[in-house]
Amino acid sequence: MMSLPFYQRHHEHYDRAYRHKALQSTVSQYQKEAKSKSAVYAQGSTAYARGSAAYRHASAADFSLDSSAAYSHGSSAHDLESAAYSYGSTAYDHSAAQSKRSAAYSLDSESLSKSSAAYSHGSESINKLAAAYRLGSAAYSLGLKDSNLMIEDQSYKMSPKAKRAKQNLVSEDKENEAIDYSVPIFTGQEVSISGITDTEEERIKESAAYVAKRNLFATGEGVSVSKVAKSTSEEEHREKKSRKVAIRESAERVALKKTLEDTQAFHKKLNQDKLLHSPEFIIEPRSHTVWEKQNVKFHCSVAGWPAPLVTWYKNNVPINVQTHPDKYIIESRYGLHSLEISKCDFDDTAQYRASAMNVKGEISAYASLVVKRYKGEIDASLLHAGTVSMPLGFGITPHGYASRFEISFVDKFDVAFGREGETMSLGCTVVISPDIKRFKPDIEWYRNGVLITPSKWVQMHWSGERASLTLTHANKEDEGLYTLRVVMGDYYEEYSNYVFVRDADAEIPGAPGAPLDVQCLDANKDYVIVSWKQPAVDGGNPILGYFIDRCEVGTTHWTQCNETPVKFARFPVTGLIEGRSYIFRVRAVNKAGISLPSRVSEPVAALDPADRARLRSHPSAPWTGQIIVTEEEPAEGVVPGPPTDLQVIEATKNYVVLSWKPPGQRGHEGIMYFVEKCVAGTEDWQRVNTEIPVKSPRFAVFDLAEGKSYCFRVRCCNSAGIGEPSEATEATVVDDKLDIPKAPGRIMPTRNTDTSVVVTWTEPPDAKELVGYYIESSVVGSGHWEPCNNNPVKGTRFICHGLINGEKYIFRVRAVNAAGLSEFSQDSEPIEVQAAIAAPSPPYDIMVLESVRDSMVLGWKQPKVTGGTEITGYYVNYREVVDGVPGKWMEANIKAISEKAYRIQNLKENMVYQFQVAAANLAGVGTPSLPSQPFKCEEWTIAVPGPPHDVTCTEVRKDSLVLLWKEPVYTGRSPIAGYYVDMKETEAKEEHWRSVNEKPLQKKFLKIGGLKQGVSYVFRVRATNQAGVGKPSDVTDPVVAETRPGTKEVVVDVDDNGVISLNFECDQMSPNSKFVWSKNYEPIEDDSRLNIDTKGGKSKAIFKDLGEDDLGVYSCVVTDTDGVSSSHTIDEEEMKRLLALSHERKFPTVPLASELAVEILEKGEVRFWLQAEKLSGNAKANFVFNDKEIFNGEKYKMKVDQKTGLVEMIMDKLEDKDEGTYTFQLQDGKATNQSSLVLIGDVFKKLQDEADFQRKEWHRKQGPHFVDKLGWEVTDDCNVMLKCKVANIKKETHIVWYKDDREIMVDEEHDFKDGVCTLLISEFSKKDAGTYEVILKDDRGKDSSELKLKDTAFADLMNEVCRRIALSATDLKIQSTAEGIRLYSYVTYYVEDLRVGWMHNDTQIRFTDRVKTGVTGEQIWLQINEPTPQDKGKYTMELFDGKTGHKKTVDLSGQAFDEAFAEFQRLKQAAIAEKNRARVLGGLPDVVTIQEGKALNLSCTVWGDPTPEVSWLKNEKPFVSDANCILKFESGKNVSFTISTVSTLDSGKYSIVVKNKYGTETSDVTVIVISVSGQTDTVQGQDQNNVTVSKKKKTTTASKWKEGEKKDFIKPLVEEIIATEDTPDPNETPLVETEKDTKSNQRAAKNDGKATAAEIVPQPTESLDRQGKKPLEKKPSVKPAVLE
Repeated sequence: MMSLPFYQRHHEHYDRAYRHKALQSTVSQYQKEAKSKSAVYAQGSTAYARGSAAYRHASAADFSLDSSAAYSHGSSAHDLESAAYSYGSTAYDHSAAQSKRSAAYSLDSESLSKSSAAYSHGSESINKLAAAYRLGSAAYSLGLKDSNLMIEDQSYKMSPKAKRAKQNLVSEDKENEAIDYSVPIFTGQEVSISGITDTEEERIKESAAYVAKRNLFATGEGVSVSKVAKSTSEEEHREKKSRKVAIRESAERVALKKTLEDTQAFHKKLNQDKLLHSPEFIIEPRSHTVWEKQNVKFHCSVAGWPAPLVTWYKNNVPINVQTHPDKYIIESRYGLHSLEISKCDFDDTAQYRASAMNVKGEISAYASLVVKRYKGEIDASLLHAGTVSMPLGFGITPHGYASRFEISFVDKFDVAFGREGETMSLGCTVVISPDIKRFKPDIEWYRNGVLITPSKWVQMHWSGERASLTLTHANKEDEGLYTLRVVMGDYYEEYSNYVFVRDADAEIPGAPGAPLDVQCLDANKDYVIVSWKQPAVDGGNPILGYFIDRCEVGTTHWTQCNETPVKFARFPVTGLIEGRSYIFRVRAVNKAGISLPSRVSEPVAALDPADRARLRSHPSAPWTGQIIVTEEEPAEGVVPGPPTDLQVIEATKNYVVLSWKPPGQRGHEGIMYFVEKCVAGTEDWQRVNTEIPVKSPRFAVFDLAEGKSYCFRVRCCNSAGIGEPSEATEATVVDDKLDIPKAPGRIMPTRNTDTSVVVTWTEPPDAKELVGYYIESSVVGSGHWEPCNNNPVKGTRFICHGLINGEKYIFRVRAVNAAGLSEFSQDSEPIEVQAAIAAPSPPYDIMVLESVRDSMVLGWKQPKVTGGTEITGYYVNYREVVDGVPGKWMEANIKAISEKAYRIQNLKENMVYQFQVAAANLAGVGTPSLPSQPFKCEEWTIAVPGPPHDVTCTEVRKDSLVLLWKEPVYTGRSPIAGYYVDMKETEAKEEHWRSVNEKPLQKKFLKIGGLKQGVSYVFRVRATNQAGVGKPSDVTDPVVAETRPGTKEVVVDVDDNGVISLNFECDQMSPNSKFVWSKNYEPIEDDSRLNIDTKGGKSKAIFKDLGEDDLGVYSCVVTDTDGVSSSHTIDEEEMKRLLALSHERKFPTVPLASELAVEILEKGEVRFWLQAEKLSGNAKANFVFNDKEIFNGEKYKMKVDQKTGLVEMIMDKLEDKDEGTYTFQLQDGKATNQSSLVLIGDVFKKLQDEADFQRKEWHRKQGPHFVDKLGWEVTDDCNVMLKCKVANIKKETHIVWYKDDREIMVDEEHDFKDGVCTLLISEFSKKDAGTYEVILKDDRGKDSSELKLKDTAFADLMNEVCRRIALSATDLKIQSTAEGIRLYSYVTYYVEDLRVGWMHNDTQIRFTDRVKTGVTGEQIWLQINEPTPQDKGKYTMELFDGKTGHKKTVDLSGQAFDEAFAEFQRLKQAAIAEKNRARVLGGLPDVVTIQEGKALNLSCTVWGDPTPEVSWLKNEKPFVSDANCILKFESGKNVSFTISTVSTLDSGKYSIVVKNKYGTETSDVTVIVISVSGQTDTVQGQDQNNVTVSKKKKTTTASKWKEGEKKDFIKPLVEEIIATEDTPDPNETPLVETEKDTKSNQRAAKNDGKATAAEIVPQPTESLDRQGKKPLEKKPSVKPAVLE
């Protein structure tokens, strides 16, 4: 009985199986109303049988023999080839029992379903499993007797929670049809199942008993069936049955048995194809809750190959769209499937199922729909009926209606391989739908059916989405089948896979593997029996025995328990301290050494079981593991009686274990025991434990003679004394009672996947206490055996994983028990590791290629899935269709046809026919195709040809593909003239078809290019003749233009022997794949031109003699792959290239990286050398000079380096007799080559001179020498630096510089630290031209270097100097002067070689008196006198260094011009005022000293325009002429001051004041009159010695300038030389006036008698400077006074 989801249990109206009897009448009434509906709601499983008219609810209250419809609850259905049977169904079709394919479906335990599926995959136990379906436990027992399945200890069973079963349905009309496909042998998820597990056996029994009980209860017969018990001594009751029921069941069993036997025999011939895989839901449909009148749409996405067929069901009834066209819409497109329900009403509330099926199997996904009413009202009948009308899986939760949880696994863990000591992790992503936060799943992990709990060895984690299990330190005990169970309430889902753990590397080579599974079987006060399992690996030598070690809990000290190795896998360890806890480990030993220790056992206490139970409340002290023992108070005075029931419970060669019961008479005092022994037949009793009495009623006796018989007895003792002995045991022989098992038999390997093989065997006879089996595999011919498992497996079936695809293996098995390992079984037959094959899928797209009066030619497309092997042929069936009613199918051919076209003969004219085609391969005949469209058999009379057929696409790439087709069968009334190819995108409409070729194609293939990557296309072909273009072919399947990863092309190759071949490689081959070569896409039948050589995944087409007959397109297709193909075209040009390359390979030469060359070495040696691209170790060289071979010796040093390919010969000196031809001859295997060098005439002489020079150079370099000769460079300061690099210098080395043979004195002595010597020449010019030389010398010798800076060398240097000077030029700046506007730039310094040119608005300036250029010091300027608006614009100064021009530009317009012009006007007025103001030009001294009575005559010259007014002052007071003092002003410029006779009164300060409108100037003279009596000499000018004249000071006053606004004008130190040429040369050097010339002009002006002779150019200190640069500083010119 299935349990409800946990969230439904608190409702009392949840299901019929849980309702009380008060609801039965209501349920029955509601069921009658529900009979008219097509939906049947079932809690258990529902089975469909052929001929069943309706689906009815299988309620226990209303289940009757006449009305029930094939109802089966709890029985497990065989997924693929099981028989359909139903208990109590009147609609049972007896023909179904005879059919080879009928189906039964189950919704109970999935574990049972998995077990069934496991044995349907080629397992020999399929009949044994099928027997479990029989009614009652008695029927099950019959099946169990025939099986080899062992029922293991019940402690290994999984949790008995109900598992949600998966439904598996097929449509009714296909129920009894043959389904010709095979099932893969034991899929990867079931690799660990070997027989039916204990849990599954238990469920089979319970299910079978429940089915019988339920069905008998439904018929009303009083049959009682007891539930199957879990104990091995279970009792089975036979039920009472009516005669009718018994006869029917007997017939069903006979039919079922025959069906299963036939199916098993058929599938023994089949194998699995690895390319095919069963359907899998990527996206499962989701449940919905909607209101009435709303639309709802279910979506799902399915993956599988071949593409699965998806069918939708409502409450397990197929949905027929045609009968409800307005209600349902079903769509399938590119793997996305949908079901749309329009205008939902309450009747649409149901469970919907999407079933996906292909040749590999079937899978279903469920979703629920709840339709709510608007006012929230629920039909009262629903409440009374519980969930009868609700779909399966529905229940009422606190949140309303909800579907049950769907659990699926994503990103599953695969078969895992690890090694002892490593960390391994397993994990799965779990998807639960719907996702309700309130309900969380329980995650459980099992190993071999045993629940795993977290420990230091195992860690578990659940993130909410992913469950993982980590083995922190893997051991062989961890090997096994791991199962992840996700539990939601009473339902769960599981996923399983196998984990393999290999032995760790032994510390000692050849030592055996570690034992495993160490356990403590019997623990008491005196000893503990330790057991273990033998390892699978013995290290190549037999295992001699085992050592057992113990360690007290809380310590780290291990003690070896046995001195000699024991062979028996159980051993009693004695010498334990009562109450202490111990752990144990075991080590194996062979002659090579001792293995690594096993994993330690669980801790065990040295206590009797009774004491252990009594003392559970006293925990062990955690720091010692010691258990506190309490004893009862002793009672005195009672001697214990003899023990009873003494027996030998275990006897081996090493020990005997005794067991007895304590005496009844022992008092309240604790008792102990003494054990005695004697040799059988004597009465010589000896006490075994003389020193320490035994405390437990069990004891192990050691030190017995092997092969002898002994008797034993036991005495009790306490403080009162020793009691009487017990009865002696029977004579016991000291020997192993348990024998080593015999070898298993009948080893049978079967193909499974491309990396695994299923191995089955039979149990060895008379085997006792088997622990399991070890399986080993070996590659055929290798002689090396590898263990397939490291933990003994139970059962007689195992899947060996990790094998190499394509290799042949043999297998052997050995049995294991405590006594040891059996001998190996006989080797199995070799088996190649390949995936099992299956029957192909149906062909499709059947069309008529030609029709005549009594025959028709059919064409079809090859099945999409070939079943893992090539298709061997096709079978065609046809049937007549009369008035739309099809008739019976008839065979068109008995022998399979290989072509995809066939002519069916003997048809009736004008009759309508339907056809179907089935493909066949080694696995058998596949499922026939769906019936074709009806075709009428009539004579075709059309003139145009029929459609081409067999149109296929190959060599698909991202931008191209190749289309192939076959010519039409019906050619029309004239021969075919060619073909047209049409194409369009898959999604495009019909009007988008376009022709690929404009002219008809004569060939039947075409490479189509220009495709868009990732776009899907379809193609068709039309044939044409004289009458026109015929009907197009069927459209190809959609093809996506893409280059798949790993795609390889045909490669043409020419080997070392000149053999030309085409090579193709494929790494995607299946075991049955083949390379098929073709020329021009036609099979190559003539092998006289080509040899095909295929090895593994590589194939080679070798040309025997490439010629014109071989021109064409060569293609290669790999069968049984996903379209792997490629081609290569050989045209005339390619053929010539290949033939030339072939000739080169036939007659090979040693490839040279360089020809023979010669070079001079450092010491003047001559080196001849060449280098080959590569040389082998056997390469050799011959050296020839003038046709004579020369050899290695004193003159010639020869060397051949095979690694680098370098061949060289060195000569110390090149003499005259060495002139001639040198040849190096190379030979490497059969490849040869040579290279020659001719050294004669001038070539030889030049080489000889160079060698002599190099020899001298080497000697020169032994002393101080120049590494880099003397050279020059121009510094950033535009100076020239001569430099050279020297080497081999020491402190005593001197350096001397010369110019034109004259030594240059250098201030500083060079230190040579940087190895560079320099000489700096500042402001380099023509005077520095000449020859420079530098000499190094010391006691080791000397060296010199010379540099000529003349002519061209000097010009080059000056060009560089000019370039650097030009680069140093500053930006052009604007300066206003009294004459106009000046543009100027500064350079580092100026040289005449630097050409200066000026442009105005990109036009060369024509220099005049108004516009002139010049150079003043470092300033290059352009003077624009009296500027006008026409002078505005862009000015460019170009400096030409002899090679390149360097330009500087300034914009003199706009505001810049306005400001400059305004400043010019101001300065001009200031200059005019300065020029025309009144002034004293000279003549008056500062001080005049004169004797009294003398005559004083002073004169000076004044100037001014207009003529100034002249007045005199004496002591700052006006002074006028009188008789004594005569003042004259003549000619407007000559002023005289005459005193005829001076007196002391005339002493004072006299001032002459000249004044006009531009200004006033005062000149002072101090007259000192010395009183001298009697002297009246006249003094005039400087002719008198008694007149002293001092320096004259002048005072100038500007009439128009206020005080404080005076401007100091500075006359330039260097006068300007003005260019006056009308048409200047742009390369002309401006004239420069030197300082010397300026001084000469100044002297000339001073000697001139006129004041205006010297032109004064005012230079204000605050001149207008637009660029912000300070003006050039000038020294003022001082005019000396003239004394007359």
